[in-house]
Amino acid sequence: MIGLSRVMGLAVAAGAARGVYRALRSRHDEGRRGEGWRRKNYAGRTVDLYAGPAVAAGAALGALPAGGSGRERGAAVLAGLAAGACGAYDDRNGDHRRGFRAHLGALRDGEVTSGAVKLFGVGAAALAAGALLKERPVDKVLAGVVIAGTAHFVNLVDVRPGRAALTVLALGVPGLLRGGPLAAAPMGAAAAVVADDLGERTMLGDAGAHALGAALGTAIAAANGRAGLAVHAAGLVAAAAYGDTVSRLAGSPV
Repeated sequence: MIGLSRVMGLAVAAGAARGVYRALRSRHDEGRRGEGWRRKNYAGRTVDLYAGPAVAAGAALGALPAGGSGRERGAAVLAGLAAGACGAYDDRNGDHRRGFRAHLGALRDGEVTSGAVKLFGVGAAALAAGALLKERPVDKVLAGVVIAGTAHFVNLVDVRPGRAALTVLALGVPGLLRGGPLAAAPMGAAAAVVADDLGERTMLGDAGAHALGAALGTAIAAANGRAGLAVHAAGLVAAAAYGDTVSRLAGSPV
């Protein structure tokens, strides 16, 4: 049975995400939409990126009433907003380079790419959130890996309409039912925009995918002890390594 706090988290996240999305869309309807917030999707259709900041705001606000300790809620807000901000920077300033190796290679040559900003920014925020969640140093690091890894994983699957949002909804259900209250926030935010995402009117972009993934990763980390953290971290690192290889071969963005 889902408790009242989880229902509140779902409702607040969904309402906030939907409200922000509609407000940003209204600017488009009034002709004030910036070129930087439009993209061509996989099918060549022009869509907006407003779902990204909308779900970042929704997931952060939804974490407040969702339950858990104050430190857990603070970790969710920190990780989600920071990951969303780093993703938004990459949405606006990203280039043609694909995969971690390309961005790290550019960094070795003295060039700081938007992908490198995202990589280190999300990683730093995840470690800070992990430090809020756990007491022992090993657990803090493992929690950070889970948070950053989940953010990257959700972004990795965001290659077709609705995939990232549906992934968050699917992965969040088991934790929510087992008593992980923080999962309510990213689930509510994802649910608020999934229809528009599937309808190819908007896309999450790096901002939305990373924000939802970091918020979901915080929920996973908060609900697990060291053994669970280690298992999740190992799986996410393997997925990241595989995804980096595929992204470089297929040309999909990191």
